[in-house]
Order: sequence, then structure tokens, then C-alpha cells
Amino acid sequence: MDLPSVLFAFSLTLFAGLATGVGSALSLLTKKTNTRFLSIALGFSAGVMIYVSFVEILSKAKDALTSSLGLKMGTWTTVGGFFFGILFIALIDKLIPSGENPHEVHTVEEMDGKSEIHKANLMRMGLFTALAIGIHNFPEGLATFTAALNDPNLGIPIAVAIAIHNIPEGIAVAVPVFYATGSKMKAFRLSFLSGLSEPVGALVGYLLLYRFFNDTMFGFIFASVAGIMVYISLDELLPSAREYGEHHLSMYGLIAGMAVMAVSLLLFL
Repeated sequence: MDLPSVLFAFSLTLFAGLATGVGSALSLLTKKTNTRFLSIALGFSAGVMIYVSFVEILSKAKDALTSSLGLKMGTWTTVGGFFFGILFIALIDKLIPSGENPHEVHTVEEMDGKSEIHKANLMRMGLFTALAIGIHNFPEGLATFTAALNDPNLGIPIAVAIAIHNIPEGIAVAVPVFYATGSKMKAFRLSFLSGLSEPVGALVGYLLLYRFFNDTMFGFIFASVAGIMVYISLDELLPSAREYGEHHLSMYGLIAGMAVMAVSLLLFL
């Protein structure tokens, strides 16, 4: 792994993580949350991640594992890695209290004018949501980084999909903090910082694992990345998309995401 490839993969992960700042800015600069846009965007992100996980990432993981472990053991390890990734991210979600889940997004309309909600509770909500996002984004950072390190052409659309996924997380932090403190700068800063856990996750993962990188390690991690992204899509993105808008909007976004991902992969054949 040469330095330019590592730096490129890290820069994509940084871009994806800092998209929380975009969500923060959108919520603080507008008086109304564009729920239709968020519904389509989240569906699009889910479509990209589901398609690329099953069509490309699992295939690459299986190729790496079967070449090093043989057909039977390599195939079993690929499946095991996939479900390990699902179990890993599900466990992280389980450890995060539901009240502070980063995907329980509170819109501008929900918070504005509700004087009966104590400011201290709003601040607590924002702080714990930022912490939850930090924990949750850690493995996402490693997933984005690993994909980009192996194949830059694959890493770019994954980074974009993760970035779209991070936009409502920025809203989830910024809105309660703003209505608790009245400071847009504090709300933006906390939201922005919560996204930094994504590149930190990539950096820590790389420093811990780079010495052990071989076909077997790469294949297992890549299969786990596919599991993580499928879980995020089915458990978080699609349910959130449906909450924001009409059911069909999220499905249109899902299909569009799959189509864009399919075309982008075909162009690099």
C-alpha cells in the first residue's frame, strides 16, 4: 500500500465524515426541513450501498479469500465475514440508548417554539446524540477507508453514499443544541466535530491492522464492510427515509441509487 493511495482513501473518509457539518448548516440556515429531499437522498444512499455490497464488495472479498484459503473455506469465510459485519454494527446500535440514537432526527419544526421543553434536556439530547454518532461512525470510517484503499473507483461512490447518510446525523445534533443554547456556532461546531470520528476510525483501524494486511485479512474485512453497509441501509436509511416523506419517494431514491451505482461500475469495466 503506497502513501498516495492511503492519503486518497483517508481524504475520502474525511469528506464522508464531515458531511455532518452539511446537515448542520442545512438545518441552521433554513426555517423548514426539506423532508422530501431527505427522503429521496436517504433512499438513494441505501440503494448505492446495498447494490455495491452484494454485487461488488462481496465478490471482491470472495475472490481474495478463495485465492488464499481455497474455494470451500474461502466461501464460508466470506459469508462469515458478512454476518460478522452485521453483528458488529448491530451490537453498536444496541449499546446506544434509543433516545440518543443518531438516526432519531429532530426537525426544525419539532423544536421551534416548544418552550415547555427544558433547555437542559435539549442540550443533553444534542450532546448524547453527538457522542452516539461518534461511536457509530467509527466502523463506518474503517469501511469507507478499506473500500477506497482497495479500489479508488469503488471508494468514491461509497464515500458519497456515506456522506449523504451523515447529513441527517448532522441535523440530529445541531437542532437540539441550537434551541438549547441559541448559538448557531455552537450547534455547528458540535455537529462538525461528531463527524470527525469517521476519519479517526479509519486512521486507528489502519494503524492497528496494516501490518497484518494480506489476502485473508483484506477479504474478511471487505466482507464485513458489506455486512455493515447492508445493515445501515436496511435498519437506518430506509426507515428514516420513509419517516421523512411518502413511501414511494424513498423507493424512487433507492432504485436511482442502484442504477447510478450499476452504471458507474460498468463504466470502469
